[in-house]
Amino acid sequence: MRVIHAAAGLAVVLALTGCQRTSMGGFSAQDSSPAPLQAQPVPSVSSNQLPDPTGNTSQFPAAPTAGTAVAGGAQAAGTQVAAAAGGGLDVTKESMVGNWRVSSAGSSCDMFLTLTNLGSGSRGGTRGCAGELTAMGSWEVAGKQVVLKDRTGNAIARLYKTADARFDGSTNGGQPVSLSR
Repeated sequence: MRVIHAAAGLAVVLALTGCQRTSMGGFSAQDSSPAPLQAQPVPSVSSNQLPDPTGNTSQFPAAPTAGTAVAGGAQAAGTQVAAAAGGGLDVTKESMVGNWRVSSAGSSCDMFLTLTNLGSGSRGGTRGCAGELTAMGSWEVAGKQVVLKDRTGNAIARLYKTADARFDGSTNGGQPVSLSR
């Protein structure tokens, strides 16, 4: 009988040892939950009038005029773009990658450019933009110009490097566009 009690006792002890914790570190409140996230600013929503769909249907943008003012700037977009197109500064795809601040149609928004292939160009996109730039899905460097394309691969804007961290051009609808960092 003693053997049976001893065997039963040993079985209970072995079962309980399987429930014990075997790790070396102790638990604390810091180990069990991640640090809280910090609040981030949320951009405001803006609205603009959509361009007339019966307007310019050409695949190529209209040439900017010398009197067209850059949205948010004091320089003439037409003069800058014409100068850049004639003797434009060299552009590389690698220098374009990253986040850009966009000024177009009297508003500003963000543009993100990557080197991930998408069709004949590289993946890109906008956030908070108005007008034609809302459809941007890819981009490419063609000679000394940067071509922004919609999600189906059609060009929607062409830009030229006018300064170290600045590009100016226009959309197919004739709206001036500026990129800066």
